[in-house]
Amino acid sequence: MVKIKVKKLHPDAKLPLYAKPGDAGMDIFSYEDVIIYPGKRHSVSTGVSIALPIGYVSLIWDKSGIALNGLTKMAGVIDSEYRGEYKILLLNVSDKPYEIKKGQKVAQILIQEIVSPEIEEVEELDMDTSRGTGGFGSTGLH
Repeated sequence: MVKIKVKKLHPDAKLPLYAKPGDAGMDIFSYEDVIIYPGKRHSVSTGVSIALPIGYVSLIWDKSGIALNGLTKMAGVIDSEYRGEYKILLLNVSDKPYEIKKGQKVAQILIQEIVSPEIEEVEELDMDTSRGTGGFGSTGLH
């Protein structure tokens, strides 16, 4: 079992937590009240910092409930060496202001082990695959 260390930067900040056993992502909470207006973005304070072991990464993902209402995250990779406050960059893509209250779930964090492959420059790539160079829509719409 991997352990992460979480520091509250304010006594009343909420620690990230898994809502249910087996959840992939743990919820992270706002440490501020803020209104994000349509087309605007805001870096939401969480009031916590996290220490990950080397070889792991925090991946920030949307919460479906606030995404349904038009908020989406704009950045999502926090490396293990970072020790500052976790801030969640949110963008309001709806046509209505969105109010975030202190203590509200604003995103979810997946902690994942990373692989750092060696980079090898080559003259050609193996193109003999079922997809080849097929891009967007190349596997069909259904």
